[in-house]
Amino acid sequence: MDMPTPESILKSVFGYDTFKPLQREIIANVQARRDSLVIMPTGGGKSLTYQIPALIFDGLTVVISPLIALMKDQVEQLGELGVPALFLNSSLSQEEYQANMDLVRSGQIKLLYVAPETLLTPRLFSLLSGLRVDLFAIDEAHCISEWGHDFRPEYRQLVDVRRKFPSAVCMALTATATPRVRADIKSSLGFTQSNEFLASFNRDNLFIEVTPKKNPVSQTLNFLRNFKDQSGIIYCFSRKQVDELTATLAQYGYSVRPYHAGLEDDERRRNQEAFIRDDVQIIVATIAFGMGINKPNVRFVIHYDLPKSIEGYYQEIGRAGRDGLPSHCLLLYTYADAAKLRYFIDQKEEPERSASYGHLEAMTRYAEGSVCRRKPLLAYFGETFSQEKCGTCDNCGADESELTDITIPAQKLLSCVKRSGEKFGAAHIVDILLGSKNEKVVRYKHDELSTYGIGKELTKSQWMHLSRQLVERGLLEQEPAYRVLSVTAKGLEMLKSREQVKGQINEPRRSEKPTARVKSTSTEEPEYDASLFALLRNKRKELADASNVPPYVIFSDKTLAQMAAYYPQSKESLLNMSGMGKVKYERYGADFLAIIKGYCRENRIEEKYKTPMREKDDAGRRYMAVGDAYNAGESVQTLMARYNVSADTILNHLARYIMAGDPLRSAEDLIGLSKLNPDQQMKVFKAFDMLGSDMLKPVHEKLNGTVNYDELKILRLCYLCEKR
Repeated sequence: MDMPTPESILKSVFGYDTFKPLQREIIANVQARRDSLVIMPTGGGKSLTYQIPALIFDGLTVVISPLIALMKDQVEQLGELGVPALFLNSSLSQEEYQANMDLVRSGQIKLLYVAPETLLTPRLFSLLSGLRVDLFAIDEAHCISEWGHDFRPEYRQLVDVRRKFPSAVCMALTATATPRVRADIKSSLGFTQSNEFLASFNRDNLFIEVTPKKNPVSQTLNFLRNFKDQSGIIYCFSRKQVDELTATLAQYGYSVRPYHAGLEDDERRRNQEAFIRDDVQIIVATIAFGMGINKPNVRFVIHYDLPKSIEGYYQEIGRAGRDGLPSHCLLLYTYADAAKLRYFIDQKEEPERSASYGHLEAMTRYAEGSVCRRKPLLAYFGETFSQEKCGTCDNCGADESELTDITIPAQKLLSCVKRSGEKFGAAHIVDILLGSKNEKVVRYKHDELSTYGIGKELTKSQWMHLSRQLVERGLLEQEPAYRVLSVTAKGLEMLKSREQVKGQINEPRRSEKPTARVKSTSTEEPEYDASLFALLRNKRKELADASNVPPYVIFSDKTLAQMAAYYPQSKESLLNMSGMGKVKYERYGADFLAIIKGYCRENRIEEKYKTPMREKDDAGRRYMAVGDAYNAGESVQTLMARYNVSADTILNHLARYIMAGDPLRSAEDLIGLSKLNPDQQMKVFKAFDMLGSDMLKPVHEKLNGTVNYDELKILRLCYLCEKR
């Protein structure tokens, strides 16, 4: 029997045709038993990068997570796929806990999910020490770092676990980590190699919108009219706000429940389960909600109040659109929310206070910014968004106002900041410019400044908008804690040279209606039949309730949407739908085929053929096009010329093509590129037999460095061609 490959497991167990970016490389790295740090956004497919190795390794994979909800969720999903997995945590009774331990001890389980504090107990050490543990996967790894937004001290002790199981490979995975946090994770876990996989933080299926918070209840109700019968989360700052908004939405007929720490544990659990199982459409929650819940069909996330940090905001909007379908993220912003958060930060001790000010300042700059939302959001995590416009945020989709000459008002504002001693925030500076007689202006004798009252041609909101633009352009600097303004060197130069500055006097107009959602460019799915989708969704709910699992554990919305778009009417066609593995077909295929066939007969609809999905031919995924062109007869040299790249790059593309499961034509063309004699080539092939072909370094070392990497790449391709 052939050994399973990552590609065969991906299709037969999980029902997917192709890997998402970086998944295959991460899996190969773990297979080679190299410790790996994985930074991959929500919806990027982190779980598969340890679940697939777990099904290849002979021993046990231990997944460490602080989230009971995530453990339960993933174990349920793996059970539906036919994968033996279970968890050990405080939600189990003593009898259930002991029964699960016995199953682990028997060797029947491939994946064991535990909390860090559980793993650190003598009871667990004793259990695991009698087993072969091949892999430790540490989820939510940002909890290790004191610089992260969710530090948990028990995570620091996980390095002790590594020492007790030195032969097990270790993975650390998280959706959010700044460069500083990433370095801290590797240092804390004792990762000696630099195997870091950093996926793009860009979620291009999310439409991101920030709008001024004026009448938040009516703004929310207006927004929700666009999402009838759709799942969504609304985040509020306080428990009181959660309860009030929940009551208001219920009065308007919405299916809604609250979630916060003030509720009884049972009520909170019931509300969460109702949302997960699609019995309730909307959850109004504090930030405590959503961690570890893999509900893929959340179509919107509203931030009713300002989040405390970019990390928290990014993680919360990441709970939308995990299935890759278009989803909408709305933040209602007012400066008053930032002031309220500052009040609470003031109560903290150092150094936590300074760190919190820094987080809030970054969040406020983001909310007030006028550039593409993705630029500052991704820059916060060390990633550059190179496009001028993303096309899926409010700033890129807004009507562009003509930029006007703002040189004179900019000079007035900079001059006023300078003359008042660079010790005050924007609101006070604006009061001086407007000639206010308030107590603070008079007390500091700022009514005697030459800039006093020289700005009455603009309103207060126009001046505040202008100040934000000058900070954004680097002419002013704003201190995080008290938002004190000072003039930068660039601003001083502008004052001296009288260089022209262009900008907007009025804030960009924001429609009271949410901006029309833009279909993601990465989601190349056809429009689906809404009536058939509704029938399939009802059947999914019925099956889920019978099995006592959430509906998405049966199938995701994406799988149902494909069924309702292509009308598959045979086993082969149904297995071609994304997310339809062999076990799921055996369990549910007949039920869904019956509905589709009946619907098509009644409406005289024919099946549409769906070609197996292939990754797009862009710079990051070009290997498919290169492999196809080589198989069509093109040489390595012509491919180098076509793509204007080196031979090394073409060989890498071809290796990736064949390792993804696609055969290459005869190796005769490739063997001619090698300068080694047949005996030397045979030694290399024997080394590949012994060590595998995923990694070249072990082969290079086995041959004592006598064969260079260029030769190894050529011969690896020849070896793979013969093996396939």
